[in-house]
Amino acid sequence: MSPFATLRLPAEPTVVAPDGSDVRVLLGLAGGGMAHFELAAGQVARAVTHRTVEEVWYVVSGRGEMWRWQGEREETVGLEPGVCLTIPLGTHFQFRASPGEGVCAVAITMPPWPGEGEAVFVEGPWPVPGAGK
Repeated sequence: MSPFATLRLPAEPTVVAPDGSDVRVLLGLAGGGMAHFELAAGQVARAVTHRTVEEVWYVVSGRGEMWRWQGEREETVGLEPGVCLTIPLGTHFQFRASPGEGVCAVAITMPPWPGEGEAVFVEGPWPVPGAGK
């Protein structure tokens, strides 16, 4: 049995995700972990796919867009408070913040994020200034 854990959202980002978004790592258990993602106004994250994890995102503030591609299905959805979406294993995805407002989401990663090498860069619909291929 895991012990109880409590954590307040860190004031500063814990890490920068491979896609370029600021991450505040939250708590986790054996089956999954939770984090807070933030992308500043006008920023575009790099498009990625994951090797082993799936995610569920819930937008808590701001505005933006999320692109997802999976085989023959492709869609772009608006990100705004209250929107919840899934990123199943193997999905290519990219998100961006609106020009005038950043976007923040909490996400659960299942299983927990394994670390370096999990995210693989892929082609996305939006160019990312300064990002190498």
